[in-house]
Amino acid sequence: MSVTPIRQPAVDAGALDVERIRADFPILRNVHPHGKTLAFLDNAASSQMPQQVIDRLVRYQTHEHANIHRGVHTLSAIATDAYEGARRSVQRFLNAKEEREIIFTTGCTEGVNLVMHGYGRKFIGAGDEIIITHLEHHSNIVPWQMLCEEKGAKLKVVPIDDRGELLVDDYEKLFTERTKFAALTHVSNALGTVTPIRRLIDIAHSHGVPVLVDGAQAVPHIAVDVQALDCDFYAFSGHKICGPTGSGALYGKAALLEKMQPFKGGGDMILSVTFEKTTYNTIPHKFEAGTPPIAAMIGLGAALDYVSAIGLERIAAHEHALLEYATEQVTALGGVRIIGTAREKAAVLSFYVGDVHPHDVGTLLDEEGVAVRTGHHCAQPVMQRFGVPATARASFAFYNTFAEVDALVAAIRKVQKLFA
Repeated sequence: MSVTPIRQPAVDAGALDVERIRADFPILRNVHPHGKTLAFLDNAASSQMPQQVIDRLVRYQTHEHANIHRGVHTLSAIATDAYEGARRSVQRFLNAKEEREIIFTTGCTEGVNLVMHGYGRKFIGAGDEIIITHLEHHSNIVPWQMLCEEKGAKLKVVPIDDRGELLVDDYEKLFTERTKFAALTHVSNALGTVTPIRRLIDIAHSHGVPVLVDGAQAVPHIAVDVQALDCDFYAFSGHKICGPTGSGALYGKAALLEKMQPFKGGGDMILSVTFEKTTYNTIPHKFEAGTPPIAAMIGLGAALDYVSAIGLERIAAHEHALLEYATEQVTALGGVRIIGTAREKAAVLSFYVGDVHPHDVGTLLDEEGVAVRTGHHCAQPVMQRFGVPATARASFAFYNTFAEVDALVAAIRKVQKLFA
């Protein structure tokens, strides 16, 4: 089944050559198990990996593999240079002031937990307050709940309106003399809402409160400059921006990182160890205990270099056009409720088809070769706010096409027909 597009967006001279880019992604040439052409629209869960990143991983595993930092032999030196080179790629990508402000993690979740343990457990106590938002992923809720339970602190939540936008005035009213930390999302994974993060950071800083930003859904779509944002911490995952799973990074201002206690103990995070006392290593190594996922971090560096070469501004423009087109097409179907209509959105379309459970929607879309995510998206408070148990979520990347949006709309129409 096909759908005649209502309006194909105009393409300007600076537009991406999407077909050329798609040639870099081997999986996009796959035929779906149901015999359909694959339309991969589940990028908010995990993006695909270009051949350039795959080749870099293979090169390391085939020709460069060795443990890092402590070896004096040639392979160890080569692996160490590649690993630390990836750290410099992250520094450039985020425009961090210093290389040592970049800590490698297994993903955004570990980054948040590192700050909770390293900063929160040291500096937050009984009666103190932590501010989060109603938009948060579970990974930026649960660690702070754990800390509050341990310390006797209080969690305060910024509400959202019916569009899925933060109520900034209410946010500002939450601050008291007991507010000690704010952990805020940059982009909602469930709704695509882009928060006014610089304004939120400025408000927190006016009260002397440091801010952690969950950037997992922002870095694939928005150029992030941590110095311009003036955030205190910024965490993201590699697998959402064309990198390997098990890769990610946490940016932290050096002065804060130096004050924090280590998250994990072990090798490489120490300068000296006796049975009486351990002296910790300098940052960032103080927070990178044991043998890290070396290949994954090298792959992360390659992924960020790949995306940077394309250009975040061009990526954002293409994805915004996809989102506008998809929103228009899905709205024109009738009987589909779009959950999250913020004026500033990343390329996420979360929706509910009539009275059909999203899991059924996702299964039927899969039969048409369209891969979307269904469920609560690890954001159950968001679902509760909108009175739904779950949604179907299409999330776009720079390698997606308008034809794939048409395939999504055609599949939704088929769901409507089947359940009519």
